[in-house]
Amino acid sequence: MLLRDDGLVDEGARPFTIRVGRLPCVRVPVSAPGVTCLHLTEIITMNVILLGPPGAGKGTQAAAIVEHCHVPHVSTGDIIRDAIARNTPRGREFRCFSDTGRLVPDDLVNEVVADRLVYPDCDAGFLLDGYPRTIEQACTLDMVLERRSRSLDHVILLDVADAILIERITGRRSDPVTRRVFHLRFDPPPPEIAGRLVQRHDDTAEVLTRRLAEYHQKTDALVPYYERLGLLRRVDGTGRVDEVRQRTLSVLGQAPVRARAAASQVGADS
Repeated sequence: MLLRDDGLVDEGARPFTIRVGRLPCVRVPVSAPGVTCLHLTEIITMNVILLGPPGAGKGTQAAAIVEHCHVPHVSTGDIIRDAIARNTPRGREFRCFSDTGRLVPDDLVNEVVADRLVYPDCDAGFLLDGYPRTIEQACTLDMVLERRSRSLDHVILLDVADAILIERITGRRSDPVTRRVFHLRFDPPPPEIAGRLVQRHDDTAEVLTRRLAEYHQKTDALVPYYERLGLLRRVDGTGRVDEVRQRTLSVLGQAPVRARAAASQVGADS
């Protein structure tokens, strides 16, 4: 492969991937008839944080953001649950906090996130879900990104009142056979399977009330922190899922284009 001074890339018959530094830009099927070169015109990344209390619907909206922005979903909750499920040494440490409804300490979560953000799939951007939760974590993240010459683009806050969250969470039930999650009020299960549904140990009012109190004590301070930086985007997290999705994506604007390319064709049929 030859990168020319005019920004064009010549290549033989094999598909290839263009990179700028460690950033993957585009994979080109050069074996297509008549395609001989590629012109890179723009590279844009999107680094987003998704904030919100337990039960606010971060997982659902995270999926929409990932699809919209084409970035990996970095969920500290998923990472922690995976470690617990695999019963790793760190997972057993996480379980001590999960079983009592307490948040995992900053130092442990900072290590998890810093390790994850060096993966190649984060080079073109990321969506952080569930992190940071404290000012200390936010400052650590700033330093991690600065070391890699990165910066945040948006911090989205899903706003939902505590009373609504408690109703959402305590009514959830899971089907151990299909793994589908129902809600006793908003999405009731069919009568024939109702008897086999289970409630997660941390979906009780007692545990959730404690989690919300700890969330507000530590995380509420992030709102003025990111407001001062001009990064905070407030989104009403109540209503139908599609309504919240539309509000969420509207604050991001047009989906970022990590690489735009124009293939020059030589001898192609007109």
